[in-house]
Amino acid sequence: MKKYIAEFIGTMTLVLIGCGTAMLVGCDSANGCGYLLTALAFGLTIVGMAYCVGNISGCHINPAVSLAVLMSKGMSGKDFVGYVISQCLGALAGSGILALVFGLGKVTDKTGINGFGTNGLAGVSDSAAAGLIVEIILTFIFVLTILGVTSKKAGHGSFAGVVIGFTLVLVHILGIGLTGTSVNPARSFGPAVVAAIAGNTAPLGCLWVFIAGPLAGAALAALCYGFLEEKMV
Repeated sequence: MKKYIAEFIGTMTLVLIGCGTAMLVGCDSANGCGYLLTALAFGLTIVGMAYCVGNISGCHINPAVSLAVLMSKGMSGKDFVGYVISQCLGALAGSGILALVFGLGKVTDKTGINGFGTNGLAGVSDSAAAGLIVEIILTFIFVLTILGVTSKKAGHGSFAGVVIGFTLVLVHILGIGLTGTSVNPARSFGPAVVAAIAGNTAPLGCLWVFIAGPLAGAALAALCYGFLEEKMV
């Protein structure tokens, strides 16, 4: 149970800080500093959570990461289900807190009316296929890095959290302008549901892209890393 609570807290914090920063600074193409601030918010949250709850749950805080770990025989099917449920609930909680703060404080959401930092396809001309490609590739890079840096053969130890966090910054720098960067189904699910409750149902229409894309990318990363590690002497 403690592992699930840790995943809940970690995912809630990721959505609260990452999406909250996006809501405050905006992420349009004319606001380049917003890209960097949002990318850093997501990445640095991962760094912090890695050293906060990493020793309890592994700090997946992402169903795509949990899928890759499951495929790599690093967790049981029961734990996988528990992790995913905890992550999705954490994302909902993080988005709910943002709705409360922005609503009560009457703060302007620069990601759009009731945007809540949701993902979208505007940067790829509303093409679901292009969005899928972006999310598969970015998640592949991100998860492959996680599997490599956390491998017992790698021996990176205490530096793993920093590497993972800054890799998330890296994929956000490219992905924000294209899809808003998901690489995390829970991170997309929570804001989309809360946005819909607030009256903006548009993000739900393409939510499947930000669930299928990251899961496919993570599965490919697990298969690829398994093949590469197997060939290591």
